Amino acid sequence: MRKRFLLHYLCKMGRILAIDYGTKRTGLAVTDEMQIIASGLTTVETNDLLQFLEDYVASENVDKFVVGLPKQMDNTASESEVYIQKFLEKLTKVIPNIPVERVDERFTSKMAFQTIIDSGLKKKQRQNKALIDEISATLILQSYLASKS
Repeated sequence: MRKRFLLHYLCKMGRILAIDYGTKRTGLAVTDEMQIIASGLTTVETNDLLQFLEDYVASENVDKFVVGLPKQMDNTASESEVYIQKFLEKLTKVIPNIPVERVDERFTSKMAFQTIIDSGLKKKQRQNKALIDEISATLILQSYLASKS
């Protein structure tokens, strides 16, 4: 474990940024530079997303984007996948040097809402859809990190 820590420290890895894409709002989460801890970053209006990402990668070292892959229960693509594919085409043109990986995002919105309920937030705060999007992105990122360890 100590060797792994030293290797991470010496290599100065970049962050992994997770994207929970939505047609109106997009939740974002990010790891620390050692790619161990996932934290909510923010929620961005989807129309402003590409500019936000360009600005973020200009100021932070990002190694990878992890984008949610919405699927139906029968494992077929969700209707929103069409919009995500269009976004990914734009993303890879605007920021071509950062690879993109996809992660199954089934149940993340429900899990995010349950997390908010469990945290004891009041009803008015639980209705904050931006918070649900940010938590969903964090869950996507945690799932990705768990699959890599």
